[in-house]
Amino acid sequence: MKELTLFSMLKLVIRRDMILAMRRRADVLTTLIFFVMVVSLFPLGVGPEMEMLRKIAPGVLWVAALLASMLSLGRLFSADHQDGTLEQMMLTPQPLAVIVLGKIVAHWMVSGLPLVLIAPVLGIQFDMQAETLGILILGLLLGTPVLSMIGGIGAALTLGLRGGGVLLSLLVLPLCIPILIFGTAAVDAVATGLSPVSHLSLLGALLVLALTFAPWVAAQALRISME
Repeated sequence: MKELTLFSMLKLVIRRDMILAMRRRADVLTTLIFFVMVVSLFPLGVGPEMEMLRKIAPGVLWVAALLASMLSLGRLFSADHQDGTLEQMMLTPQPLAVIVLGKIVAHWMVSGLPLVLIAPVLGIQFDMQAETLGILILGLLLGTPVLSMIGGIGAALTLGLRGGGVLLSLLVLPLCIPILIFGTAAVDAVATGLSPVSHLSLLGALLVLALTFAPWVAAQALRISME
């Protein structure tokens, strides 16, 4: 019965945050438009040489996805903190980590998942082949949730701080470097005829670790920030 209660709470938090996000469509569209603009500017700046575009494509798409996902991290807990909802959530009998996980999942669904879906279209600008596009999508599906979870920890640590956005970037960006390395390496491996399994396995391992520890760490950080 307890597991059902926790799962119901998780679904409730995800549903609530999704509904609130749909009421603020401008914020969701800002993230998506930023991603499209950053990726689209590179072919214009680098030039039409297809070999060069294919070589830089994985790094460009991954870095743009990271920067775009960070745009909405500052609002992950701030709105609930300002109206007192977060304090009420902390008083519920369910573990705070479950609530945090629900909010992070909802954040990924409105800011990370759209980037994954539109990435193949943008990859065509860089003359990426179907096989490399498939590995790119798989890598983003494994990596972008980890970016959201790491960002959730940073958002909890900087909640209520003046200039928290800058501090959040300084905290999160270095921790996201391994995800960028493994994600781009998986696509590069396919492009050079090697197997991407090892890189994707490392991304999967990071996802499991993040799912296990990130909600609990973010919950503890929230308790500290609320004191």
